[in-house]
Amino acid sequence: MPIKKTKSGAVIQNINRQTRKLFNAEEKIRIVIEGMRGEDTIAAICRKYGINDSLYYKWSKDFLEAGKKRLNGDTDRSANNNEVEHLKRENDNLKKALADLYLHNELLKKSVTGLE
Repeated sequence: MPIKKTKSGAVIQNINRQTRKLFNAEEKIRIVIEGMRGEDTIAAICRKYGINDSLYYKWSKDFLEAGKKRLNGDTDRSANNNEVEHLKRENDNLKKALADLYLHNELLKKSVTGLE
């Protein structure tokens, strides 16, 4: 007979989700490098930080892939919020300038052909 989740089990699972620690990039790098040093086992490091082994290995893979791309000369990076906002404003301004030029061009066409 399959085991049904109890209401209390669902509540505990929900609490665990809400209290899950979010690690920033610097913390992830520090944890991955700690594992690379080999002074402690990966399992012990994962227990220390309360993460699953598979998550550690994912971070490690991502870290190594990013380093590999960087060493191969890939300097692409994601734009930050300020850059995105600046580019959006610039795009809007260019669209307005294009619309003004289009209207001015139409007026010139009409004046040359005498359709005013």
